[in-house]
Amino acid sequence: MSRNIFRLKSKWFVLASGGSAVFGLYHYLKPDEIECQVSINTYSHTSTKWDHNWDKRDVSSLIKPVKHENNPSDDKQFDEKKAKLTPVATRHIFLVRHGQYEDWKNDDKDRKLTPLGRQQAAILGQRLKSLNFTYTRLIRSTMTRAIETSNIICKYLPTVPVETSDLLREGNPIPSEPPIGTWREEYKYYEDGPRIEAAFRKYFHRAPASQKSDSYEIVVCHANVIRYFICRLLQVPPEAWLRFSLYHCSITWVAIAPDGNVCVFSVGDSGFMPHDKLTKA
Repeated sequence: MSRNIFRLKSKWFVLASGGSAVFGLYHYLKPDEIECQVSINTYSHTSTKWDHNWDKRDVSSLIKPVKHENNPSDDKQFDEKKAKLTPVATRHIFLVRHGQYEDWKNDDKDRKLTPLGRQQAAILGQRLKSLNFTYTRLIRSTMTRAIETSNIICKYLPTVPVETSDLLREGNPIPSEPPIGTWREEYKYYEDGPRIEAAFRKYFHRAPASQKSDSYEIVVCHANVIRYFICRLLQVPPEAWLRFSLYHCSITWVAIAPDGNVCVFSVGDSGFMPHDKLTKA
C-alpha cells in the first residue's frame, strides 16, 4: 500500500436512484489547482486509447489528403473543405427497452405486452414528454412488443415521426465473457451479430455538418441490443454486454458530440417508474 498525490483533470461519479445509475463526466476549468490525496494498491494495466474515428466520420477521413508540395492554394482549399464538413451539433439518443410482455408464447405476433407492460409504457411516455425535448424521430424494432410500446409512447408524443427497422430486432450479438446466462447455439450469434452490428453502424455516429442544432432521438428496442450498443459506444470489449441488466421501459441516454466523443448520461434509468411496476424478465 502506498500513498500518492494525483492531480485530477476529470472526475467520474455514479449516482444510484430507484434502480437507476446516472453517469457524468465533469471537467475542471483549472485542473492544476486541484489535488486529491488517495491510497491505492499498486497495480499495472494496459491503457487503450480512444479511437476518434470510431464512426468513420472524423472530418480528417472525409477529405482527400493534400499532397505536400508547398502549394498555398491546396492548403487553403483543404482548410475550406474541413470547415465545411466539421460537425457542430450533438446527437442525443434515448434507448428504451420495451415493456413487460408475454414471453412464454412462441410466436412474436402473440408475444404482446402484458397489462403491466402497457402501464410501464404509459409511464415511460409521460417521462419522455416531461423531459421537454424536441424529439427528432422515434425509431423502433419490428417486434410486437416494441411496436406496442412505441405506439403507447406516441400517445404522449404525437408529432414525433416514426421509423421501423428490422435491424433493431432482439437477438444474440456476440458470445458473452464470462459465459453467463442462457446457452445459445453458435449459429445464432453468427446470424444475429452482423445484423445488430449493422444497426449500430447505421444509427450511431456523430451528426453531419448539415445539422446545425442538437437532436434528440428515441430508439425503442431490446435489452441485448441496447447493452451491445453501449459497449460499442464506450469502446469497451463488446463481450461485456451481458454484465449488466435493464428494467422494462428503462431509459439509456447517450450523447455523441461533434468531435465523436461519447457521453453516457444514464444506463437503464428507471427511477421514474414506481417500485411496484419494476420488472426485468
